[in-house]
Amino acid sequence: MFDAIHTGTPAQVWQALVKEAGERNRWPLDETHESYLVFLLLRYQREPWLLSHVHGVDWMEAMQRVGSARAEGLREVGDRCLVVAGLFPELAERRRVSVEYFMDIGRSAYQGVADASRQAYAALYRQLSQSYRELVGTLRAMRLLSAPELIRIPGHGQG
Repeated sequence: MFDAIHTGTPAQVWQALVKEAGERNRWPLDETHESYLVFLLLRYQREPWLLSHVHGVDWMEAMQRVGSARAEGLREVGDRCLVVAGLFPELAERRRVSVEYFMDIGRSAYQGVADASRQAYAALYRQLSQSYRELVGTLRAMRLLSAPELIRIPGHGQG
C-alpha cells in the first residue's frame, strides 16, 4: 500500500492515505466520509493561510451570518478545525489550547451547517458532526503513515 501512497494523482494519494489510515485505526470510513476527507485534503493542501485563523472568532463571525453564508462560513471553520486537530495538533500546543478545543469548535460548526441547511446537505453535516472524533482519528493515523514530506504545515517551506 505504501507505494500507492507515493504514486498517482493528488486525489489518489489522499484516498490511499485515508483508506490505509482508516484500516490501521480500525475505523474504516464509509464512502461518504472517505470522499469528504479526500476532497477536504485536496482543497486545503495548498492553503497558505490555513493555520493563521483564529477559529473561535471565525466561528462567532459565521454564526452572525444568515442562510447559505452562515452554512458556508461554518463549513470552512469545521473543515479547518478538522485539519488542524487531525494533522497539525502541535498548533494547538503552540496556541496553548487543547486539540479538544479544535474538535469542539469543528463539531459545533458542522452541526451549525446541518441546522442552517436543507435536507441532504443537513444530513451529511449532521453525520460529519457526529463522527468528528473518528475523522480526526483517521487524519492522525495518516500522520503516522505518511512520509514527513507529504504532510507539512501550509506556507512553511513547501514548493
